[in-house]
Amino acid sequence: MLYRPSAGAASSIVVAVVAVVAAAGLLLAAVAGLLPSDADQIASANTLKKIHFTQTIPSSADPSVSGAGTQQQVAFVLSPNPGTIYDGSMTFAASAPVSVLVLHAMSADDVRDATDAGLPMWTVDNQTRYAASVIGPDSDAGAIDFTGSAVALQGMGGFVATASVDGWIRGQPVPAVLQAIPVEAPEAEPRLQLSRASVPATIPMHEGMHEGAPVLYVITDASDADYASKISEAQDWNVQHAPALSSSPSSSQLPEVALQQVYVFKNGIRDGSGLYGYQPEVFSSTPADIRYSALSEVIEVGWKPGQNEIVLESVDEILKAEEAGRISFADNVIIANMPQITWPGGDGEAPVREDAEFSDDMPYGGGQITEIDTDGMTVTFVAHRGWGPDGQTTYHIVTGATPERPAKLIGVGAAPAYASLVDHSGAADLYIFENGIVGSGSLGFQAAIFGAAPGDESYTPMWRVHTVEWNDPGADAGVLENISDIAAFRDAEKLTASIARPTNSYYVINAPIVDPFQ
Repeated sequence: MLYRPSAGAASSIVVAVVAVVAAAGLLLAAVAGLLPSDADQIASANTLKKIHFTQTIPSSADPSVSGAGTQQQVAFVLSPNPGTIYDGSMTFAASAPVSVLVLHAMSADDVRDATDAGLPMWTVDNQTRYAASVIGPDSDAGAIDFTGSAVALQGMGGFVATASVDGWIRGQPVPAVLQAIPVEAPEAEPRLQLSRASVPATIPMHEGMHEGAPVLYVITDASDADYASKISEAQDWNVQHAPALSSSPSSSQLPEVALQQVYVFKNGIRDGSGLYGYQPEVFSSTPADIRYSALSEVIEVGWKPGQNEIVLESVDEILKAEEAGRISFADNVIIANMPQITWPGGDGEAPVREDAEFSDDMPYGGGQITEIDTDGMTVTFVAHRGWGPDGQTTYHIVTGATPERPAKLIGVGAAPAYASLVDHSGAADLYIFENGIVGSGSLGFQAAIFGAAPGDESYTPMWRVHTVEWNDPGADAGVLENISDIAAFRDAEKLTASIARPTNSYYVINAPIVDPFQ
């Protein structure tokens, strides 16, 4: 919201409307000396990266505005990131009239002084506040020079905009891929060309249902070793044992919000479609539901003797049958990773990438599935090569992520429920690289390093993402292959590793490690 501390001050400042000056840049509110100017912050910044990109961005609800019926939308071109300042120029074209929103980081003292002066501010949580310049009048196209902590387009109702930016990132590490900003590298920059960097992983699909409608899904991991082995044999494709998903005494229980329920029938109508040969599994949610999570509490269902067995098509029908004493639930607790590929409602299908040709320089983003074969009941993912904690080669697929914007850029569905795992043992650490050796990683540099691998007690398909940045890439950057490498160079102050927070939200992905060659 554009936060105004007092009614008296707000009456004289409705919006900070600043004229667009072609070559002068944006002089923001060092108003009466209240705020340190962004130019001063740039002078003290300790890193510098050139940026030059064009991207098309759909708007979404402005996170600073709440309340039913709110129509304000925002599309961040350069997202806020602690310690980061952007400086450059932007041209844009939008499907509806928009204004330009430039945010400026503020210290606690700045906030107090700006509050007294009635300076407009932008905030999501009423704790972290940015001085806000709204540059108008609204237009469906324009150009601007800017200096600030974030740049966005703002309008009423949904819109789509294409923006071109030429400028610099200064300050702390910025997870560039999360904002679709390719960081330009000199032609002579060292490159690591992994062989078989991207290969197909074809996984069998199963049919379930939600509210009576069909769902197609895959199983990649399970908390119980015996269950993982049983499903692996049944589908002739390996399900990884993921001990970190367990709620055994040695690990804390997964947050309820991170789980959905899946009901699997051990007897009843034998139609062969279910995992055990009986009726299809019943899911409590789908990706069309904001509560959706691929992490599934598997509840085994059995019909009691003498009951008239029928197909139960919804969670509500199952719970009523259990309450009536017709069925019973097993006591064992199994958590499985069961990402849905097609489902009723919403878009109804996981994104399929347009460029399905596999190569060593296949782009990481743009979609993680190349084919959904409903006749053969298989789905083909892009399996990306990386390193495990000890330097062993791994391949991973990506099935979902949070927050929404990086999920869209990668080409997977957004699952807000995953954010609850950021400080839980159900998620492990994943390191992606922002600069250094150019390669097949998600940010355009070297491949990722995973903090756990199948066979480890800490293995899980869920990952909290950290970004790694070399402090002086020209002098120090090399290929890192394991967790010890990261720790050694961090201790030597050669690089910085920090948890990724795109749009001030933690970045968590569902990325099972798989064997694509089985």
